[in-house]
Amino acid sequence: MPRLISPLVLALIGLVLFGDGAYIHAKAWLAQVLLERAFDRSVAAGQAVKPWSWADTWPVARIEVKRIGASAIVLESASGQALAFGPGHIQQTVDAGERGVAVYAAHRDTHFRFLRNVAMGDVIEITRRDGKHFRYRADSSTVVRFDASGIDPVTQDFELVLTTCWPFDAVTSGPERYILHAILIGADE
Repeated sequence: MPRLISPLVLALIGLVLFGDGAYIHAKAWLAQVLLERAFDRSVAAGQAVKPWSWADTWPVARIEVKRIGASAIVLESASGQALAFGPGHIQQTVDAGERGVAVYAAHRDTHFRFLRNVAMGDVIEITRRDGKHFRYRADSSTVVRFDASGIDPVTQDFELVLTTCWPFDAVTSGPERYILHAILIGADE
């Protein structure tokens, strides 16, 4: 009898763990669907729309790099809770399309995984929640310490920075950040 119970207990534990993992993936998928809908509704309404009633953030932009098929909804704030669902807009920076540097940050293993495939010269498209659309060209990248980004927040240019942890394939967090810099090349309003 004990030999029969052990496999059944192990099978039950395996089933519970599988279900837990499937639940997390389903929740992540549903969150992305809700973020897309909230962004589309924000553009249509001209005001912020939360993706779910208890959300402490809302979509502010969509990033697209069409050459590699990448797209992500940017959320207001780069708090840990917001970054769990998508890239966050660093609040001390301007909005995309404004004079200065708009900075978006995300995790390297989820929403900014695509940064490893962005090549210099690629066009990065940003659509803000007010419907304004901007095109930036990736012109440089660098790896810096988290406390020495070199980003000039008072630049007179129209710039975009996408940043994430470095190296891309690391398992644990470290002190280095990857910074992809881009310059505004066009706008459709």
